[in-house]
Amino acid sequence: MGLFVNFAVFEIAWLSSVIGGAQQMPWIGPVAVLVALVLHLRAARKPVEEILLLLTCAMIGAGFDSMLVAAGWVTYKAGLFSEYFAPYWIITMWMLFATTLNVSMRWLRGKPKLAAFFGFYGGPASYIAGQELGGIVLVNQVASLLALAIGWAIMMPILMWLSENLDGMPGRRRNWIAERS
Repeated sequence: MGLFVNFAVFEIAWLSSVIGGAQQMPWIGPVAVLVALVLHLRAARKPVEEILLLLTCAMIGAGFDSMLVAAGWVTYKAGLFSEYFAPYWIITMWMLFATTLNVSMRWLRGKPKLAAFFGFYGGPASYIAGQELGGIVLVNQVASLLALAIGWAIMMPILMWLSENLDGMPGRRRNWIAERS
């Protein structure tokens, strides 16, 4: 899957997820994400590594977004497991995000400071866009945006490191673990 196709598929599934959540149809997002995941894994040269990356990102995202929900900083209109956990459509969006790490976001590899900078601004911007579309509510704007900025600034370099070491996509591969051995 090429860079532009990867980005376009991500955007379509992202919009489907947020709008589905906003319209009380939270199942729409996971269906769109499933299509994106199938396309992504069909293009992978090592699908097992990509699946591990997808699942790892889902766990990280579930923990992070559930922390925001439990703190009362973020709420969602639909798809909640409980009042303390992120909705299922947000967790599948983390898997969707993982599909970009080894394709359209590959340019961030080996640049942890740039990844942190990108996360600091890009993470909160995505949630603000989700709020504008009606899928999410940033209850305490200052606290939630600060937590998002700091959380994403920490997570992005980690996610990029994970993507390098769980890279199942075609193209040049750099493995930090093998380089240090």
